[in-house]
Amino acid sequence: MRIKLKGSPGIFIVGFMGCGKSTAGRALSRRIGWKFVDLDDEIERRAGKSIAAIFDEDGEDGFRDHEHEAVKEQAGLVLRGRPRVVALGGGTFAFARNRRALENAGVSIWLDAAADTLWRRISDQDHRPLARDRKAYADLLDSRRPAYAQADFRVDAGGSPAETLARIAALELF
Repeated sequence: MRIKLKGSPGIFIVGFMGCGKSTAGRALSRRIGWKFVDLDDEIERRAGKSIAAIFDEDGEDGFRDHEHEAVKEQAGLVLRGRPRVVALGGGTFAFARNRRALENAGVSIWLDAAADTLWRRISDQDHRPLARDRKAYADLLDSRRPAYAQADFRVDAGGSPAETLARIAALELF
């Protein structure tokens, strides 16, 4: 088995909202037989409340603290030999403390796509507050791109989910 996983069985999918992190992560986990984890679901489970409630009650800083604890938990599980594919939240990888926590726990894969493509995918979704203002959305994407670019791999996610999965598979991580 050829492994490019830094010695730890973790794959962390990063990117902006609409890039297909959860879709690709689920498909990849099925393909390789590893557990799939959606970090947003883990944050809600750990906090016992929705992300919206965390933002309302604790603010963004409080949410980011919850997020960091969930990142550390997933990295720790990987480092203890529990293979998993983790779809991170859109902002998770933008914070250096999260990137540091994931650094030795496997590889990070940035799913990248053009701003217009991402906007088309999410602009009609009511549960995404940042999808209401196209300029603010584009500005946030631009501000996060330098952090995403620090991922171990970049994959074009501008096509279909099947095309994205094929591009991830072409990385030959195993």
